[in-house]
Amino acid sequence: MSVNEPPNYGTPPPPPPGGDSPYGGQPPAGEQRSMSVMSLISMIVGIVGLCCSGIFVVSIAATVLGFLGRKEVAESGGMKTGGGMALAGIILGVVGVVLGIVNWVLVATGVVDMTWNTNV
Repeated sequence: MSVNEPPNYGTPPPPPPGGDSPYGGQPPAGEQRSMSVMSLISMIVGIVGLCCSGIFVVSIAATVLGFLGRKEVAESGGMKTGGGMALAGIILGVVGVVLGIVNWVLVATGVVDMTWNTNV
């Protein structure tokens, strides 16, 4: 080996099995993963339910949709994503229900006055 010649380090390592990129990227052709629509709706309804905590029926719907979305993602065998959104919908739904119940209790006990006085 001369001074001008690059050192010989041997052969490069083989590519990872399956040809998948180790950095994410697009899934291989024929294996398109789709998002669970129920999980997305659960998260959106959970946000709406949190904003309208006085009507906690919306938050109950977010919680139910979240559990159904997580079940759908789990049963898809990795072909559907959205487990995190379903979990967010469950959490937002439960928080909305708790805030709705607290709101109703405060109004029922008279701590919060919900009368609308227009004589300003």
